[in-house]
Amino acid sequence: MDLITVFSEFLPLFFILAAIGSLAGILAGLMGIGGGIVLVPALYYSMSALGHDPEHLMHMAVGTSLAIMAPTGLSSTRAHWKKGSVDLTLIKKIGSGMLLGVLIGTILANYFSSDSLRSFFAVALMVLAIIMVSNPARFALCDEVPHQPWSGMMGMIFGIIATLMGIGGAVMNVPYMSLCKVPMHKAVGTAAALGLAVSVPGLIGFMIIGWNAENLPPFSLGYINLVVWAIIIPFSVLMAPVGVKLAHSMPVDRLRKVFAVLLVIIAFRMLIEVFYG
Repeated sequence: MDLITVFSEFLPLFFILAAIGSLAGILAGLMGIGGGIVLVPALYYSMSALGHDPEHLMHMAVGTSLAIMAPTGLSSTRAHWKKGSVDLTLIKKIGSGMLLGVLIGTILANYFSSDSLRSFFAVALMVLAIIMVSNPARFALCDEVPHQPWSGMMGMIFGIIATLMGIGGAVMNVPYMSLCKVPMHKAVGTAAALGLAVSVPGLIGFMIIGWNAENLPPFSLGYINLVVWAIIIPFSVLMAPVGVKLAHSMPVDRLRKVFAVLLVIIAFRMLIEVFYG
């Protein structure tokens, strides 16, 4: 295969992944959401369009998203740590359960078919879209985050859902802590750190369960594609500050509602594809 052929096949993939990474970074900075909620459907449909084996596509999208969340989550956690907005007590309360949830979620993913994983993602996406629109931070459920075993149980549930969706879990952790009267800046910073409790063990788990899978895209370690990982990360990191700047000049609440509607449309499309082909 000559050099021109290689470039002609690689360049479309590069531009697609660069666009996906840039979009994920902008939305993360603009709306404070994790990139995984964008990355997973974008990776799934882009890899599907490139003709990869559909049997493993959803697992590849989820696993690769978790791998992308790890370095971006570490960068975010360091920034929040320097500002003193990471609460170690809350991490102990919720994080222990999340680690168990990641283990359970990884085991479940190993037994889920691609269609089952897509269905789970679509239904969970609809629920998370409703949470985004309703903004639970406006309400108060209790005066503090509950003691064990309740916080550990919530962490376990969040860990299972986040692992099966390929997200860091901030879209669940932040509203939960806000309902328990945790200040928003501390909830966001702590949620960023809790995302590492999902992404790091999650990426290892998806690497393991996909190790012997056949017909994976080139340069894959289990259900993690290194090419996708390497291209998306720099664009996502570079564009996140752009999203932050836009947040100060655009109606974010209105955009959040529009984005939530878009998520529901994506979820419906996935469900229709699963049940009606």
